[in-house]
Amino acid sequence: MTLSLIDWIIVAVSLLICFVPALFFGKRAGKNTSEFFASGRSVPWWLAGLSMVATTFSSDTPNLVTDIVRRNGVAGNWVWWAFVLTGVATVFFYARLWRRSGVLTDLEFYEIRYSGKAASFVRGFRSVYLGLFFNCMIMASVNLAACKIAGILFGLDRWQTLLAVGVLNVVFATHSGLWGVLVIDMIQFFIKMTAVIAAAYFAVQLPQVGGLSGLVDKLSTVSGPGGINYLNMLPDFTSNWDIAIAVFIMPIAVQWWAVWYPGAEPGGGSYIAQRMLASKSEKDALGAVLFFNIAHYVLRPWPWILVGLASILVYPQLSDIQTAFPNLDPTLLGHDIAYPAMLKPI
Repeated sequence: MTLSLIDWIIVAVSLLICFVPALFFGKRAGKNTSEFFASGRSVPWWLAGLSMVATTFSSDTPNLVTDIVRRNGVAGNWVWWAFVLTGVATVFFYARLWRRSGVLTDLEFYEIRYSGKAASFVRGFRSVYLGLFFNCMIMASVNLAACKIAGILFGLDRWQTLLAVGVLNVVFATHSGLWGVLVIDMIQFFIKMTAVIAAAYFAVQLPQVGGLSGLVDKLSTVSGPGGINYLNMLPDFTSNWDIAIAVFIMPIAVQWWAVWYPGAEPGGGSYIAQRMLASKSEKDALGAVLFFNIAHYVLRPWPWILVGLASILVYPQLSDIQTAFPNLDPTLLGHDIAYPAMLKPI
């Protein structure tokens, strides 16, 4: 894909809009630890909620949903839609308690909940498990998705992508504190949602798709792997017990106490909890997580799903993507890369 001058100007302006505001929060973040970690506990619900949604809108999220849709249809998304059950528990049982705790971070909570060596052990274990192992895996998947997107759209090598995004994020996060993160999250949320809605609109309008009616008509006659109907909203539990277990068994038996997923442990993940702790009241903490769950599960996925469905008609096989992008590293080829592939003018 060849980018013109106007494309690079849009990229530069977008970066400036996203990161320049962080410069204005450096002085405020440096006042004290409460300002840096919890924004002085003065964040309204709508800003905290927007930040939660934006934080979970990583570079890998549209790619992941596209991969799910291409493999298992719309109903395949129940592998993560099922988390809404414990997400609701976070809203009505835990949000107020997080704000009431008065701590600055979720790790500090363990010093209150436990004491002595037990608290030190739990905090140390969580730091190593989530901070080192788990977050490293998350960052690896996010960075891999960024490399795939940059490889398709900009022709960048992996090391170039990692260097650019790494420097940008480290500089702005260490300088601006949580206030800068919240404001930039809000700006990025509207930029990203505008972009994915536009991507869905233009994807559906492609000649191979023929609008929404054409998308429905064409996919109604196409069977996916195992004979699945791509357009089914509910899983076929008779032939896919994995989905049935994920929806009905896991949330009740395991998920409510053992799963780490943003806002759905229940109780809130580290960055979800951080926004609740920064809220200016218990009511704001509840409102923020309620907005997050509605936007996260109900509103935001549909532009990605539409692009994923359209990609089935435009690039039925992975070989079609490889043909369209002959310079693409074959090791990056997968169903998830169909999303950035759909952003290329055809």
